[in-house]
Amino acid sequence: MAEDAAFHREQTQVAAGVAAAALIAIAAIGVALWRGDGPAEPAAERLAIALRPDLFVIVWLLAAIGNVARLRFFSAQDIAGSATTVASDAVRRGNAILQNTLEQAALAVTVHLGLAATLPHPAPLLLTLVILFGLGRLLFWLGYARGAAGRAFGFALTFYPTAFSLIVGLAVVLTGRAA
Repeated sequence: MAEDAAFHREQTQVAAGVAAAALIAIAAIGVALWRGDGPAEPAAERLAIALRPDLFVIVWLLAAIGNVARLRFFSAQDIAGSATTVASDAVRRGNAILQNTLEQAALAVTVHLGLAATLPHPAPLLLTLVILFGLGRLLFWLGYARGAAGRAFGFALTFYPTAFSLIVGLAVVLTGRAA
């Protein structure tokens, strides 16, 4: 009974974090989309606009890889690598953060390039997405050890802006308004 109550409480906290991040994502995307108008920028420039800030997305992937390497280097249990030993709790947590960051970065960079190819003025939206990605990754990483409720807001602040922007890009393509 107490276990059910604790599970329900954590679910409620996760849902609150996810809902808050989703609302922030919707508001930020709306503001960013409102800021771009005029004739479409050349396609090559739009792609460059996506790739430059996406270097900051990749920095999070680099940091997650570096963190696992650091944790392994300073651990007698982990220095031999995961193929030969059972990882410590710290390395398992680092690997989980790395795996999620890899998944989020692959999705984000792909969506950002699609938006750059699709939207006539992608810069405001792409910069907004990269800022939300970085803030989301930071909060996810800091909250990870506190469980699902601790990482929910950061996860959602990374995921939902990308997901909602993908929907925007698909809507633009499907309605024939692509640049």
